[in-house]
Formats: sequence, structure tokens, C-alpha cells
Amino acid sequence: MFRSLSLKRSFQNHLRTLIHCPPPPPLPFSPIRTLSTASSSSSDSELRKYLGYTALLIFCGAATYYSFPFPENAKHKKAQIFRYAPLPEDLHTVSNWSGTHEVQTRHFHQPENLQQLEELVKESNEKRAKLRPVGSGLSPNGIGLAREGMVNLALMDKVVEVDKEKKRVRVQAGIRVQQLVDEIKEYGLTLQNFASIREQQIGGILQVGAHGTGAKLPPIDEQVISMKIVTPAKGTVELSKEKDPELFYLARCGLGGLGVVAEVTIQCVERQELVEHTTVSNLKDLKRNHKKLLSDNKHVKYLYVPYTDTVVVVTCNPVSKWRGPPKFKPKYTKDEAMQHVRELYKESLKKYRAREITTKSPDINEPDINEFSFTELRDKLLALDPLNKDHVMKVNQAEAEFWRKSEGYRIGWSDEILGFDCGGQQWVSETCFPAGTLSKPSMKDLEYIEELKQLIEKEQIPAPAPIEQRWTARSQSPMSPASSSREEDIFSWVGIIMYLPTMDARQRKDITEEFFHYRHLTQAQLWDKYSAYEHWAKIEVPKDKEEVEALQARLKLRFPVDAYNKARRELDPNRILSNNMLEKLFPLSDNV
Repeated sequence: MFRSLSLKRSFQNHLRTLIHCPPPPPLPFSPIRTLSTASSSSSDSELRKYLGYTALLIFCGAATYYSFPFPENAKHKKAQIFRYAPLPEDLHTVSNWSGTHEVQTRHFHQPENLQQLEELVKESNEKRAKLRPVGSGLSPNGIGLAREGMVNLALMDKVVEVDKEKKRVRVQAGIRVQQLVDEIKEYGLTLQNFASIREQQIGGILQVGAHGTGAKLPPIDEQVISMKIVTPAKGTVELSKEKDPELFYLARCGLGGLGVVAEVTIQCVERQELVEHTTVSNLKDLKRNHKKLLSDNKHVKYLYVPYTDTVVVVTCNPVSKWRGPPKFKPKYTKDEAMQHVRELYKESLKKYRAREITTKSPDINEPDINEFSFTELRDKLLALDPLNKDHVMKVNQAEAEFWRKSEGYRIGWSDEILGFDCGGQQWVSETCFPAGTLSKPSMKDLEYIEELKQLIEKEQIPAPAPIEQRWTARSQSPMSPASSSREEDIFSWVGIIMYLPTMDARQRKDITEEFFHYRHLTQAQLWDKYSAYEHWAKIEVPKDKEEVEALQARLKLRFPVDAYNKARRELDPNRILSNNMLEKLFPLSDNV
């Protein structure tokens, strides 16, 4: 201690000396000239001064070294610059499918049965520990993620009961869509409609208000006729049209904020084969045939290709019991349909990589170009220059040609036909807005697309294909984007997209910024005009405080936010089922 105090006093004396010394003169412009012309006395003075500074620095370093109580072994440890500590073994990294949202948590629970789930929810509520329900993690916005803690029902994936006569099935909410369909097909049953992919858990696809397509078919939440949810405040609650109908309709599309969905009873339909018919059209022709296409087909969707007049029309209908499947021979083979895309890929590789490419790459480690599917090849093309509008236009034109040569029919079971290869990782924004009635479409759906395409071309957005447009009937769930009290109402759903075809962090960041610029432009020019609201699995919370407040006010105009928050207070008073996104979208005055 005495040595330490002496060193400190000595250091203070030197500091006073330095403070009262005049500052050193500025260096001349040319140090070489100074050295050649300065006198020897001046050089000696400068040398003594800098030697003094050096001695002072050494002295201060020594004082610091001996004053701080480092352990003995620390004095001789080798320095390791930029050493990263490994993640703890109990830390789970959970991300959504597109890799656009990710959290790390120590609390990721997977109960195996209802009793374990009930005990987990009860214990978490008593401890006020977060327990956000998360499904398969397919939502583009990561709505189910929470760093503080999550519960996943992947181990609760059983078909509990099948009523073949009433065409109803009761399932645990962790069962995946494809798994459910596979297990009930032996009873001759299937789901009424499907989203584009099959890997969602039933609880997740229900809670976010997911949908398929078909103006006569409602969103998937309308297929649910009863459900069992585990709530923090009231334990397990059974809901149906007969048992607490108000809460039942609210909880069907409850965003995971009212309770953990444990069991669901679904109204199914007979399993049937469908005929898919793919044709290429344009907006002018669509306007003449739109009403007929919506009313005459069980399932219909349009795929628009930006910077072209191409519209891919895909309809699906049951195979006729009298006529049977259509007899059709494709005009082009699959290889012929892919020819233009493959040629563009080879040309682009020459341009961007400056090397010769043949159909079969000379690199044995590089896959044969003929082995890539269309969506895989599109990803590879876009990865070369994803934000170059001219390059994206060429890719879109190749896609239009691919669809022109892919016109024809396809026959299969509904769960096979109604799926859609969405491509690789991506940013997507999907809006839902009213489109009149089936008997009298408002044509607002096609007007929306016209304005959207004009916006893309005016702003020169590098927008890839497709812009996907689908339709549903109304939902009675008040939190559904397609909710309506009028049974005849129909709704259009439009999705815009930007792919993330690479794992390069800088490129993904640039694509993300461009996508949100694209999304902002559509929001500013189209959403209010057409009363469009984003899909719950695709809505993104702004970072700007004023924009968040504007979003909250806008949501109140469309959805029963007060009733939803009242139910949250009653069923989850400690907000253990919430996450940051839910709190931002639906703030409560008494935040815990």
C-alpha cells in the first residue's frame, strides 16, 4: 500500500510539471528539411524532451501495473485478441424459416401432454416468466418468437378422435398440416383448404388467420368448430359456438395472446382429386373474365410477373365424376419450358463471373444445371445481382416464358395440388382487402394490381416475380383480416416479395433495405385507399415511435382491439404469453 501511495504522489508531481510546461512547437511542413538544417543544440534539446516523454510513459505503465491487484497467474497469460466465448449449452437459437428473425433463449419448453402443458403455464404464471407460444417458425415476421421464453407443442401432435360420419377430427394443436392430412386420409377425409405450404402446426396456422384460395372458401380459422386453450389465469378453457361464443370467435385468431391452443376440432371434407389448370393471360383479358373465374372455380389464384403483361391463372376443381380427368398432351416438355431460364443463367454467369459455363459444369462439385428446379434456378439467377432492376427484369421475362411453356393440366389429391413452391428464403408482405361479393365483384382487386405494377415501374423497383393474388370468403373471427358480418363478402389477398438468395450478410442487408422501401411505397399509396391490412404472420413493427403509434391507431379502425385487450387482461394478466411484437401492436396501459 505504501509503495502504491508513493507512486501516486510521484505521478502527480510529474503531471504538474507537464501541465506547466509549454506545448511542443509544431512540426515544420517538411521533416526531412528540418533534419538537414537544424543546429546541433536544437537537436539535443528535442532529443532530451522526447526521451523525457518516453521515460514518463514507462514510469506510468509501471505504476499502473504494480498498483492494480491482478492475480499472480494473470500477469503471465498470453493475450488473445478477438476471442469469442462459446454459447452456453442451455442456450437455444430459434429463428423463423427465412432467417429474418432470430432469438436466443434458455427457456424453450416442449410439453408432451395436456397435463404437462397445464403445469407449465401455471408455474410460469406464478413466476411471471414469459411463455410465448411458437409453432413451426414459418411466419415471415417471427410473431411467435420471444427471447425470455417459448413453448412449442411439437410433441403434442396426435389425432385424438375422428368422427367419419360428421367429417370432424379432434387433434392436438402441435400436429403439422401434412401429418394430419396423411393420418386422416384412410378415413376418406381431408382439410377444406390449404395454405401454400404444409409444415405449419395446426395451432399456429389457426392463430395467425392463415388462408388458402377460393372466393367461396373462408380462411382456415373458419374450419375450427371448437378448441381447448390453456390460459394463465383460468386454466384450461373449452370454447365453441355453444360455449362462450364471443371468446371462441375472438380466440380462433388470437395471435397466441389469449391462451396456448392445446386441442382443436376441425370440420373436414371428403378427400377428392383435383384438376389444376394453368394458363397465361393478361390484365386486359382478366377484366373481361374475372367474375366468371371467381364464381366458376373452387380454387383460383393469379400470379403477376412485374415488368411484363404476363398473368398466370391457376384454377383447381374436383375431377368430374362423369367426364373424368381431361385428356391433354403438353405442348412443351419440362426441359423445353426450362430452356430460356437455363440459357439466361449461363449467360449471366459469363457476365458476372467472367468464365465459360457449359450445361454440365466442369467442376464435379457443382451440380448439373439440369438438376435445378425452376425456383432454385431463379434464386441462383437473382443471387448474381438481386438489386439490379435490369437484371431482375431479365429474370422476370425468363419466368414469363417458363409459364407460357408450362400451360396445361395436373391431376392429384387436394393436399398435393393446392401446394405452391414459394422459392427460397424471402421477405414478403401480404395485404387483405374487401373485393365486393361473389355475385358482384367490386373489381378493386384488379385495380389494386394495376396501381401496384405502375408503382413498381415508376419507382424502378427491382421487384421479382410473382406478385401473388388469392381470394377467400369472409371469416367470423373478428381478429381475422377477412372478418365481416356480411356472409356474401369476399376478400382479396395480395403478396409482394423479395428473395434472400444468398447468405452473404451485406447482400441480405441491402435486399432487406430495398424490400422495406418497396413495402413502404405500397403502404403509402395503396393501403388506406383500398382498406388493406397486413396478414398477421407478415406484419412488421416499425422502429420509429411515431410510425408505431400510427400503426396502432390504424389497427383500431379495423379490429376490436379493446375487446382483444380486455380478454388478454382477464386470461393473461401477467402477460406471460406476450412478446415485444404483441405489446407494440396492442399496448396496454398497465404494462407489466
